[in-house]
Amino acid sequence: MTDDIATESSASDLALPTDGYLGDPAVRAEWDSRYADRQQLWSGRPNGALVAEVAGLTPGRVLDVGCGEGADAVWLARGGWDVTALEVSGVALERAAGHARDAGVTVRWVHAELTEAALPPASFDLVSAQYPALLRTPDAAAERALLAAVAPGGTLLLVHHAGVDTQQAHDSGFDPADYVWPSMVTGLLDDDWEIEVDEQRPRVAPDGGAGAHHTDDLVLRARRLR
Repeated sequence: MTDDIATESSASDLALPTDGYLGDPAVRAEWDSRYADRQQLWSGRPNGALVAEVAGLTPGRVLDVGCGEGADAVWLARGGWDVTALEVSGVALERAAGHARDAGVTVRWVHAELTEAALPPASFDLVSAQYPALLRTPDAAAERALLAAVAPGGTLLLVHHAGVDTQQAHDSGFDPADYVWPSMVTGLLDDDWEIEVDEQRPRVAPDGGAGAHHTDDLVLRARRLR
């Protein structure tokens, strides 16, 4: 989800596929509830690691995984990217579509979990997952879905909060062991991939919004060679 764990449309007529959600209804309900509790959950500005890491990339097709309220998707579209944005929360997608409409940009919205979205394989020049809440499974389905979406010559950019992956389960029910972290994706990379960035560094955080208290990022950027 943007900032945290977290049908083609035109700028003037943004149809939302909220009735055709693909995924676990309980996951959708959880995130709908989080978004409905606040008028705005995130900062409304693009994530700093995304801005930094795509600076040298030629705009092409991009998949924004866990687009939240759409700040990254809108920023990418303004920069000339052909954006497909995926999100489990219908509440968030409605907000994101409104922001895209206000900005006068076109985004394809996909209301689905990553593993259920049936995205065209190997078709995105950039797959961006900024602090995604991807559930871990024994078959590494989410990790493999991220990798499978990247086109030859394309880039995977996965950013997460440093230190969260090593925490103990919280009394609130949040258990880091339930989620996918960059090291799990790195472990699946073979000779078809070149790791360009794999580091922990201070976070360039937008002001305001949930998750602003996190100070360091884990940044994984890998290029698919073939």
